[in-house]
Amino acid sequence: MEILDAHTHFFSHQFFLLLAKQAAGGARSVQLLADVAAKAGITIPDKDAALHRDLWLAEMKKHKLTHMVSFASIPEEAEVVADAIAGSGGKLSGYSLANPMVPNADRFLDWALGNLGLKGVLLFPALHHYDVGDAAMRPFLTRLADEQAVCVVHAGALKIKLRDLMGLPRTIDLRYGNPLNLVRAANEFRAIRFVIPHFGAGYLREALTAGDLCENIYVDTSSSNDWMRTQVPEVTLAATFRAALAVYGPERILFGTDSSTFPRGWRADIYAAQKACLTKLKVSKAHQALIFGGNLKRLLGLG
Repeated sequence: MEILDAHTHFFSHQFFLLLAKQAAGGARSVQLLADVAAKAGITIPDKDAALHRDLWLAEMKKHKLTHMVSFASIPEEAEVVADAIAGSGGKLSGYSLANPMVPNADRFLDWALGNLGLKGVLLFPALHHYDVGDAAMRPFLTRLADEQAVCVVHAGALKIKLRDLMGLPRTIDLRYGNPLNLVRAANEFRAIRFVIPHFGAGYLREALTAGDLCENIYVDTSSSNDWMRTQVPEVTLAATFRAALAVYGPERILFGTDSSTFPRGWRADIYAAQKACLTKLKVSKAHQALIFGGNLKRLLGLG
């Protein structure tokens, strides 16, 4: 069975440095970066992004991954990720974070999808304060539809540990984090493949409802899904998968890990837990093959 990971973050040196500069500015950013790395127990990547790319490729080889989607987690990282993809031998595809509300968002989209060859975008409505279904989003969504791009829309609980460690302000507004906000946009722009990550991150019922209403909405399984501890009645991974399979079917569920930093590297533990869960649920090998790779392969046209 091929394993394709639909949700990882490249997290280059440039990514960390730009965040540190936002938080501290000037020379203080270098010290802040070192302090954050020590507190978080992570390694700041080499300035040479090709070396960081090779670390990810080595992880893929070690764990026998066929392909991986790597996110540029800030727009300024898009070119770095595109360069990494170009040198990956077809092992990586890329999406970039985009903020549709900033000036020239359409121009950024043209550049990222056209010039850089990225396959999709990552949106954080709760971070940037907009509703995906608003009329103001239409030019942006029209461009995505023209490209038949993938649009990952974060919903539900949103914790960005690195921002907290760097002392950046929390600007999360969960009024914009409901998966049901996707329904209007998904119905109007049927050519866009929308993805709700982390099973809705605490908005499981809403993610299921959105997926039931719109066949161009997918769900991904990424991260440790820590949101489950906030749910009453208690929610388990098995119950979550069972519900997702009932609504989305095996054809619209994308396996992901949310892998991001070293030395931890690729989250083999998440794969093992999800594989064991689906096996215990007696999900057929054919349907597991779709979830763990076939669906993403089809979505990205990988052949």
